[in-house]
Amino acid sequence: MTELYRENLTLPGAPLGEDNPLPYFRNPQTNQPVNMLDSLPAEKKTLFGWETGFRVLPYRMQDNYTRQRRPLTLETLVLENEILKATFLPGLGGRLISLFDKSQGRELLNVNPVFQPANLAIRNAWFSGGIEWNAGQYGHSVNTCAPVFAARIEGLDGEPGLRLYEFERTRSLFWQIDFYLPSGSTFLVAHTRLANPNPRDTSAYWWTNIAVTETPDLRILAPAQQAIYVDFSQKSSAFGYTDLPGLPSLGGADGTYPLSSTFANEFFFQTDSCEMPWEAALDGQGSGLIEASTPFLKYRKLFLWGTHQGGRHWQEYLAPGNQPYCEIQAGLAPTQLHGLPLPANADWQWTQVFGFIQADPALVHGPDWSAALGAVENKLRERLTPARLEELDAAYRTKADAPGGEILAVGSGWGALELKRREKEVGSLPVPASFVFPETLLGKEQSKWLALLENERLPEQNPEETPGDWQVQPEWYELLRRSLEKSENQNWYAWLHLGVMALERFDETGARTAWEKSVELKPNAWAYRNLAVLAERQDDPEAALAFYEQAWQLTATNPNLALTREYLAALLAARHYEQARTIYKTLPAAFGQDDRLVLIRGRLALETGDFQTVEEVLAHDFAVIREGETELTDLWQDLWLKRKAGLTEQTANPALREQVLRDNPPPSRIDFRIFS
Repeated sequence: MTELYRENLTLPGAPLGEDNPLPYFRNPQTNQPVNMLDSLPAEKKTLFGWETGFRVLPYRMQDNYTRQRRPLTLETLVLENEILKATFLPGLGGRLISLFDKSQGRELLNVNPVFQPANLAIRNAWFSGGIEWNAGQYGHSVNTCAPVFAARIEGLDGEPGLRLYEFERTRSLFWQIDFYLPSGSTFLVAHTRLANPNPRDTSAYWWTNIAVTETPDLRILAPAQQAIYVDFSQKSSAFGYTDLPGLPSLGGADGTYPLSSTFANEFFFQTDSCEMPWEAALDGQGSGLIEASTPFLKYRKLFLWGTHQGGRHWQEYLAPGNQPYCEIQAGLAPTQLHGLPLPANADWQWTQVFGFIQADPALVHGPDWSAALGAVENKLRERLTPARLEELDAAYRTKADAPGGEILAVGSGWGALELKRREKEVGSLPVPASFVFPETLLGKEQSKWLALLENERLPEQNPEETPGDWQVQPEWYELLRRSLEKSENQNWYAWLHLGVMALERFDETGARTAWEKSVELKPNAWAYRNLAVLAERQDDPEAALAFYEQAWQLTATNPNLALTREYLAALLAARHYEQARTIYKTLPAAFGQDDRLVLIRGRLALETGDFQTVEEVLAHDFAVIREGETELTDLWQDLWLKRKAGLTEQTANPALREQVLRDNPPPSRIDFRIFS
């Protein structure tokens, strides 16, 4: 018998805090540069890096959390049958945080005992553990630390199922996952769709990221003979092609054992020719988790943190007291840096399953790679053949369009606003009926844009308030642009938003004009800040500082934390140390524990030889250090160079520098490097 019910989960957690109010603009280099080795086949070079540059708008950054944890109670949704219990967090991207096999008495995933955000996602905040669903834009999803919709649905035999869904705003896409767990099933089934009901092509991204516990005898297997791997031997990493299971990046060692790597590493199994691609994480007994899919979800990946100091620190940092983990992943493209065109009005769907498997350990861990794969494949096909999975996929496609029943959790109000906009747009493409967004969720932020839609005017607000949420969708840009052609619709707030939309479209002239118009109508810190960012993009740091100063003067009596961070960082970069110190001394006490401001305090102290303050800074428990960021270890090294030799990175004799750093290695608690 299958049940779907609510359950509360209480665990130590760090609250996310308020979203950053400032817009973070798209990277003008929309295609990431990728170094490719000669071993990479021509067909694997196509679309490598395409449309994978940083992009987060209209979403805001989530960077105001700390490492101060307290008891948090999170609502979960549980889908359970006689064999499996699947627990989801609808308030945090729909993360599947636990998949417990009752028949084995065994947890199949790596379960994080805390909720501790860290700076690894598109919007900054991310947490480890369980299974994460990543849609839309390259990176950990914009929804990974945000609520999504959940609704009750009905399975093929009338049993309850669970639907997760949302409107993804960076690319105006809709994603949906229907979960089924029929009575007696040993697999959790996920039927996924990625829909582009728009008149324009876009790029697509999907990766299912699965955290599994990393043990000394763990082996990761997927039915591929070749992999795309990352070569780190050059100054910048490069992608190559190799036969499995050995990796050139490991000197030919077997990369399918996560602990064989001394550094953070990843490689992509090229499973594109499989009838039923799968990936398994199996222990020394040949048992563990397996996932499999219809062939549309073609590729598989292994990510691991490595056994070096930085990698071990990341493990403890993300999940204090937990066992180490690695990630097995499933995606649509050969690597995560491959773009994938999603045509106008396309509706992509596939089916994926997750469950326990036991195979012959002698074969799983034997020297014959093909035999190891065959041992797992044979056991999988005893329970699920490619033909049967295709039948399930076809059956679940027939149910994918049906609206869900009871809404069990709600996401944002932006999906409801998008449906309203489409109602008014002549000839708009229909959104599948499964995407139900109640109008009751149209809140304060959506009401501004609803006013533009219905009254052709974006309302003005007090410039001392934070601007709220942003909007960059092409259709909203046209609506706002046309409204500002009328003199009665002029206001600082509308021009502020038009400028944000313009720069996100790489129209620097239009952005400058809009923000200059905004401050002309009413001086406001938000437009001045954006003009500063534009000046930085145009390599004019002095102009940027002048704009930041104007923004600061408008907020000095009630400083905004995000703006303060940026202004002080700009002063530091320009070596305006005295001015930065003067401003720092005026800040509210509440700003004193902010990570970025603490780091600035350390840099200012180092300039004056205040080593005690630098040590106090380095003792701070930092929460928002980015993956691979070296600012803390750099500060540590600069401290010891000055303390021991009175030198800097630029002036130290190389031999002396190496001796000082060798004698004074950074402690693990500040080591976030990919390599140590």
